[in-house]
Amino acid sequence: MNRREFLRQGLLVSASGLLLFRGNAWAARAIGEGQSRKRLVVAFLRGAVDGLNVLVPYSESSYYSSRPTIAIPRPGENGGALGLDGHFGLHPALSPIMPLWEKGTLAFVHASGSPDSTRSHFDAQDYMETATPGAKTTPDGWLNRLLEVLPGRRNATDAISVGPTLPRILSGRISTTNLPLKPAGIRPMATDRAEIEAAFDRLYNGNDPLSIAYREGQSARKKLMAELAEDMKMADGGAPSPIGFAAEAQKLGRLIARDATIKVAFIALGGWDTHVNQGSSTGQLANRLKALGDTLATFVQALGSSYSDTVILVMSEFGRTAQENGNAGTDHGHGNVMWIAGGHVQGGKVYGQWPGLSGNELYEGRDLAITTDFREVISALLESQFGLTTTQLEKVVPKGPKPPREIREIFQA
Repeated sequence: MNRREFLRQGLLVSASGLLLFRGNAWAARAIGEGQSRKRLVVAFLRGAVDGLNVLVPYSESSYYSSRPTIAIPRPGENGGALGLDGHFGLHPALSPIMPLWEKGTLAFVHASGSPDSTRSHFDAQDYMETATPGAKTTPDGWLNRLLEVLPGRRNATDAISVGPTLPRILSGRISTTNLPLKPAGIRPMATDRAEIEAAFDRLYNGNDPLSIAYREGQSARKKLMAELAEDMKMADGGAPSPIGFAAEAQKLGRLIARDATIKVAFIALGGWDTHVNQGSSTGQLANRLKALGDTLATFVQALGSSYSDTVILVMSEFGRTAQENGNAGTDHGHGNVMWIAGGHVQGGKVYGQWPGLSGNELYEGRDLAITTDFREVISALLESQFGLTTTQLEKVVPKGPKPPREIREIFQA
């Protein structure tokens, strides 16, 4: 691959370090002072998490008859759900985020998801990341389109994604940055050597798109790596790092709190496709939910006062069957639950119309039905958090349904 093709596909600063991805070679400019510090963090649970065991409808007998071995016991019972509102309870493994619920900054929208009927992980994820259910030709993700309509000048660190590759949700014309937060992310690389950096600087010192992209990426990397190096140095002062992704979430939270130019962050976490041995209050799903709860709680703590200006959205491509299968697991379903947290979120409530789980209430006789289109939640969130107009919303969420009053209430401070 020659250097032109190499940079055209996505500017490389390091294969194991910071990657600045570009749809077109547009120049990114420094963001002006005084810009809004409001942020959006999206966590995507790839593999279709079982929303019925995340947010348990414990008052419905059909839930227990459909799940004789994997249902979460009622509140007050051994291993029981954490009671929320008399009808729903939270999986006990998610106790680390209960303080957010109790403080009124965590809400859920049950029976939500994509109206498309696909049970394909790949198609469903694509539809939710582009916000165009059923359309496979959408060229960009809705978070990238959001960056296009936000006011102010562009910056290479407006949007960051934790991971080695560009996620669908951030693909598009606006520059975005992929950031590995593990130690490899700040490991010195070839272009950090003065003589090599100088050679690259001479090679890409023009005003052509490739040269602009190179300088943009170098600047972004140096900035973020310096901040992360400082963070790691502080952590090495005596306290050991947490095990698992919570350690990465802590770094990301501190980075967002420190860097006012970051508007959007994206994290994808896998391992939710529980066809076999899903478990109940303990087991496979519980272990992953415990790690997720720790991650979210650590992230919020690391944000500090920035949490008041941040909205955290947790979503997954679809839910799972209401009835457990013969392998003590669940198969691909339809409706699911969305999680929303943030300083101005009207939490302590489960939103959405609950359709029920008995007989004719199920979608295609097997799944939780969808009563809230996921685009309604996104639109209400963007309207409130970033003040998007109707015209701007149409660009970010094309042909999306208008959010009902109840969904808008989630974000009305």
